[in-house]
Amino acid sequence: MRIIPAIDIIEGKCVRLSKGDYSTSKIYNDDPLEVAKQFEAHGIQNLHLVDLDGAKSKHIVNYRILEKIAGKTGLQIDFGGGLKSDEDLRIAFESGAKQITGGSIAVKDPEIFENWISIWGNDRIILGADAHDEKVAISGWIEDSGKDLLPFIEDYLNKGIQYVICTDIARDGMLQGPSFALYEKILNATKEAGQEISLIASGGISEFSELPKLATLGCEGAILGKAFYEGRISLKQLESYIVNG
Repeated sequence: MRIIPAIDIIEGKCVRLSKGDYSTSKIYNDDPLEVAKQFEAHGIQNLHLVDLDGAKSKHIVNYRILEKIAGKTGLQIDFGGGLKSDEDLRIAFESGAKQITGGSIAVKDPEIFENWISIWGNDRIILGADAHDEKVAISGWIEDSGKDLLPFIEDYLNKGIQYVICTDIARDGMLQGPSFALYEKILNATKEAGQEISLIASGGISEFSELPKLATLGCEGAILGKAFYEGRISLKQLESYIVNG
């Protein structure tokens, strides 16, 4: 299972939120590149970079940070936050993103999102399926799309999506453990439907022991943020897991 640390950006700084609430923003480092280099130095190969300013502005904002991290590390970066147009996507990829994540646009503008899958390939486009009570939430998690999570994911798998990041909003940033039951439900449902999914767990990871459990469930990757920033999971633990499994 891939270990994917997250760096969330507001005004060029590395922050974390609780349940996606901007009023809970806590700054952990003024230099995201410094944090990214720490990850890379401990054998981590992937990074989930979120442009929270972009998510609020509904267009890409912090692409210079993306460009700097991509240019000065070898990390494979998945970039998301506010990507709404073909131009946003072009900027993200030209700035060094290996993959991008689309969430709200997959609900509000499915034609654009499906076109991205067709043009760029399902190895570069990730579906962001963020949920509260198994309903898809969009627009920075403040809007309920009315869509049920499982049919939403299964529909996009049928349209060619492979990678899906699923965040249980109620757990995000709360350090109460990931939503094991939800991920098991998704993996079982897609397996029964004969669909292949690379499911990336996100939200709630609170301690190292939860990572092997997610791997055992069948998650392809796990995104962690606050547990690292609050010192609950160390870089040495992550390095050991990557080396030894």
